[in-house]
Parts: sequence; C-alpha cells; structure tokens
Amino acid sequence: MRLTFTLTRFHPERDAHPRDEDYRLEVNRGMTVLDALIRIKNEQDGTLSLRYSCRSAICGSCAMKINGTEKLACRTSIRKELERHGQIRVAPLGNLPVIKDLAVDMSSFWSKIKDVTPWLSRPAHNSTVQPSPQSTSPQDSDQFHNVDACIMCGACVAACTSHEVSRDFAGPAALAKADRFIADPREPQAAKRARLVQLEQPHGIWDCTRCNFCVEVCPKDVKPMEAIIRLRRAAIEAGLTSTGGARHITGFVELVQKEGRLNEALMPLKVIGLNLGRLLHVLPLGIRMLLKGKVPNPLAPPIAGIAQVRTIFTQLRQRTKPS
Repeated sequence: MRLTFTLTRFHPERDAHPRDEDYRLEVNRGMTVLDALIRIKNEQDGTLSLRYSCRSAICGSCAMKINGTEKLACRTSIRKELERHGQIRVAPLGNLPVIKDLAVDMSSFWSKIKDVTPWLSRPAHNSTVQPSPQSTSPQDSDQFHNVDACIMCGACVAACTSHEVSRDFAGPAALAKADRFIADPREPQAAKRARLVQLEQPHGIWDCTRCNFCVEVCPKDVKPMEAIIRLRRAAIEAGLTSTGGARHITGFVELVQKEGRLNEALMPLKVIGLNLGRLLHVLPLGIRMLLKGKVPNPLAPPIAGIAQVRTIFTQLRQRTKPS
C-alpha cells in the first residue's frame, strides 16, 4: 500500500516558518512510523533530520507529535494511525526549540531534571542519625509508583499546558523524578523536607493545572500528574501550607468539615488570607457571587447530615494518625 506522509520541515537558520512537505512511500502492514521516516530519509530525502536510537521504546529518542499527539515513533503503528485518523502527519515535539525538522533541543528539559537533584542526598557529616541501608528490595520499588519507568522522552513536557504558558515551570518529568526521591526510604528526612521547600516555590508543584495530558501521552504509564499530587500531599503533611495552592486545599477541607459543603463565598478568603491588596482585587467577584445567590446565608441552620460529614473527618484523622 502506498501512503502519503506529511512531515513538518523547519530549518531555523534558513526558514522563517515551518512548512509541511509530503512524501509518498510504499508500506507494509507491520511498519511503524519510525520505519517509514528512516526509509524516507534513506531513499527520498537525506536532508530530513530526526532523532532515534534503540527502536525498542527504551531510549525515548524518537518522541514526536504524530497526528497531533505526542508518541514514540518506534512503537506507533502506521496501520493503527491510518485507521484512527485517516492520515499520517508528523511534527516535532512542542514546547521545545526545534533544532531542525523533527529534532528538538532537549537542553531545557535536562536542565529542569538536574534542578530537582535527581540523586540521593548524603546525611550531614555531623548528623547523629544513622543512614538507612543503601539498598532496596523488589517490594520496596512499589512505593515509587512506576516513576522509575520514565525514559526521559519529553512527551509529557511537550503536552503540558502549564509549560506552554510558562517555560519556567519545572514540568511533569522533573517533578515525577523528584517524587521518586521523596518516596525513597534511603533519603534523609531533612533532605526530603528541603526538596519539598524547593518544590513548593513558584514554577513548582502548585503550577500544575491537572490537565492530565502528561498521563495520556506517557508511553511508559508513569502518570506524572499523580506524582505531582503526591508531592503536594507530602508538602502539606510537612506543614508547608503558606502557598496559595496549599491554602486552597486546606481551606477547602476546613470548610467542608465545618459546614458539610463548600462555601464559595469564604473559599477565596481562605486562599488570600489577610492580603488587603488581593482582597480588594476579588471584592467585585464577591459582589457578583452575592447577586447570583452564591453566598450562603450565614444565619441558616446547618445542612442535614452535617454530623455524618464531621464523623468522616474524625475517623480519617484517627486512621492516619501516626502510631
């Protein structure tokens, strides 16, 4: 069967804008997109640039956008893509500078990985705490939640909506890597807290919008967004609750525990606190909420079942209390 492959071509030193270029190629039933790209380069256009290595979904080098979704070209079936989309369109990963054609510059990606210190910390020399054994059993790996399966392909960063808006955002891959070391029993507790203090800063764990795109495109089922949620939970448990994101979560829980439901009038105040400037900024919103009936009557009796709601919180605290 002869198919048309539409590839995005772009040479930053020569081209003002990316352009699409079509190639016709005879394919067989079991070919992958990477197989086709290699043949196009070898047989039709030697100027085509792409990155690949293992061809076995291990190295992550061949991540690119195929029919609008971030995928590994080496494990993407041409037949399935054709059945699903009726075409084969290939473009470079987004959110990363293009070196040429389908090859992107991963420097910023690796810089963010390095920023989260992706290795175990050493205990302080004057520490009296004995270090944990420097080994883990196969059973211990379960607590890493498959984060170790990450092959650093960059697909999650390319799909990340927060990274699209703010290139300073640490990104799902780096934060998932940080979660792996927070979960490691060999990491000293002081180092874990220092990691969380760093991660709660601007462009860290609270910048994720939970769009779930990183989970959808990850070829290794790492689930970076869930790792970010675990980091948020760990930060709150460590008492790091001064950021807006942490205040939103703790305020939400406090209101539901007290009133049995969310009080939308008090929720902004829980996040803002006593910041007068921000209070004045949200005042028009409060007035609109009042006019729309979104402000509960403070003199109204408690909702039915409030006792059961509070019992749930009480039992949860007892269940999670350290023994």
